[in-house]
Amino acid sequence: MAINVSSGPDPFRLDRGESVYFARQAEYIKSQTYDTKPAELKAFLYLPIVSTAGPGARTITFRRFTKVGFAKIISDYARDFPRTDIYGVEETVKIYSIGASFGYNIMEIRTGAMTGQNLETRKAIANRQAHEEEINEIALKGDAEHNIQGLLHYPGITETTLPADGVGGSTRFKDKSVDQILRDINILTDAIMIPTNGREVPDTLLLPMSVYNHLTNKRLGDNAITLMKYIMDNNPTIKRIDWLTELAGAGEGKTDRVILGKFDEPHITLEIPQPYEQFDPMQQGMEYTIPCHSRTAGVLVYYPMAFCFADGI
Repeated sequence: MAINVSSGPDPFRLDRGESVYFARQAEYIKSQTYDTKPAELKAFLYLPIVSTAGPGARTITFRRFTKVGFAKIISDYARDFPRTDIYGVEETVKIYSIGASFGYNIMEIRTGAMTGQNLETRKAIANRQAHEEEINEIALKGDAEHNIQGLLHYPGITETTLPADGVGGSTRFKDKSVDQILRDINILTDAIMIPTNGREVPDTLLLPMSVYNHLTNKRLGDNAITLMKYIMDNNPTIKRIDWLTELAGAGEGKTDRVILGKFDEPHITLEIPQPYEQFDPMQQGMEYTIPCHSRTAGVLVYYPMAFCFADGI
């Protein structure tokens, strides 16, 4: 006897009950994804996030102004007033879209509808994390193919050289004494404060993880105080010290890099005009795919002289 396959349910379509279930689950998954705290990505932790350009913007333009001229004491009938003025440099950066998708097949949806179980949210969480990992990578390392500058190699940031007077002529902190390490941190601070006449005062020191751990474990003689605690308690400018895995091998010749700077919004921003968003599910064969999207222009450093780095640490 012949079987009329057209008389049964279409295997590529959801019935009304399944559709209602899937629509509710899509909303649940979206809210769960936005509520989930992703793995710690340091670009999101230390770079102020700005979205003011808006989702429709294609470029971001900013202007960096410099004052010239001076004022002086004048006589009652003076006509020789000194002239002051400003000049500016305009920079424009492109905004790029980031995309990734996840999906659920027909059987996952129907089984969930039949049993009353929620659909797996880890797919959505993994998708959002993939977006944020990509933005984190762009923010710190840039993207040469799309000419996006990253913090660790941003043009105009001051480069300083630390003395090679550690064991065996080394520049690495692990080969230096406590006094030499404290001096090196002062060298980094001076590289920002002296050229700017104190207008720029750094507050955050970012280190490769191995160097951070060394400062955390190294003690001052027989004292119970660690070198890390001593720096935090006694350095007048540095308020935060943390590790950044991307600094390992980021320097010249694949050496480790240290970066010091003023990490607040007037000095630096991570531009994300369109934060992570999920679109409506699209049917593709026996799977419903959910496209996800975000947009970024990477990092903008408005005052490069508020930052400095050194290699070989």
